[in-house]
Amino acid sequence: MVRTVTGDVPATDLGRTYAHEHLVLHSALIAAGFPHILLDDVDLAVDEVRACVAAGIATMVDAMPCASGRDVVRLAEIARRSGVRVIAVTGAHHERYYGAEHWTAQLDPAEIGELFAADLLLGIDAFDYTGPIVRRTLHRAGAIKVATGGPELSIRDRTLIAAAAYAHQRTGAPVLTHCEGGTGGLEQIEAFAEVGVPAGALMLSHVDKVTDPGYHAELARTGAWLVYDQGLRQHRDELPATAGLISRATESGYLDQVLLGTDGARRDLWRGYGGEPGLDWLAGQFPARLRAIGLDPEQIDSLFVSNPARALAWRAGPGPGHGPGSGDP
Repeated sequence: MVRTVTGDVPATDLGRTYAHEHLVLHSALIAAGFPHILLDDVDLAVDEVRACVAAGIATMVDAMPCASGRDVVRLAEIARRSGVRVIAVTGAHHERYYGAEHWTAQLDPAEIGELFAADLLLGIDAFDYTGPIVRRTLHRAGAIKVATGGPELSIRDRTLIAAAAYAHQRTGAPVLTHCEGGTGGLEQIEAFAEVGVPAGALMLSHVDKVTDPGYHAELARTGAWLVYDQGLRQHRDELPATAGLISRATESGYLDQVLLGTDGARRDLWRGYGGEPGLDWLAGQFPARLRAIGLDPEQIDSLFVSNPARALAWRAGPGPGHGPGSGDP
């Protein structure tokens, strides 16, 4: 099964899926320090997502984790009003979204892992772990997010990887990672292996920022999932670099390990904020680029449908009816 904010669904029912999105991104720190990624308008989000639904998208993974701009109540509203399934993540992002004294840098892996597991099994805190009170909603996370800063892993990186491993082993939920500048994927895979998480449970985001085909082949040989989420940002390019990487994956035999997303965490990519081309470009126009480089409809469907269905499915742990919030959206 796959766990969405409005309930559990069979993985085979996900339909066309975006694997790395940002539908809500709102905190005082982001408003002050990163206003270009402030996504705080539910009505605009609903309109943006409805355009994606019209282009065939049925499921989206919102990739903002604990206490860094996530708002699960707003995500659930977007899901209900737009008709899309939304998968929320637990976990932790870069220190830049928290500060050096935040609890994500102070607790031990088991303490942090328990908070992640509670998001997955019980319900995401309405206050998003930002205050002294925890009030669980009925909306549960469906994946675990970890960010690292590049090839050299810090002590904080390794602590959060261990915490994510703790939650994964408790639940069987898949792990979505942030690879800074596309780098550090191999180091993440190695670090997760050291704490008992196999590469096949990992979805490595932003790796298409690196265009070296040898790097991608090496990642693929481990069995990890490669999240290509930069194509939207290349929409003006006649042949987006991401399309070239997909062509290489097809030729090299690891297309069945590739996932697609928009990483649309910028106001200048959303029509509602006056940007372009809109999040629906990936589903509506990018397939034509893929057909132009020789992919057939079945291969394109694997990128949008069958691959994410396998990557996002929980590997073990509680069944679909466990805890509050189960049932179809």
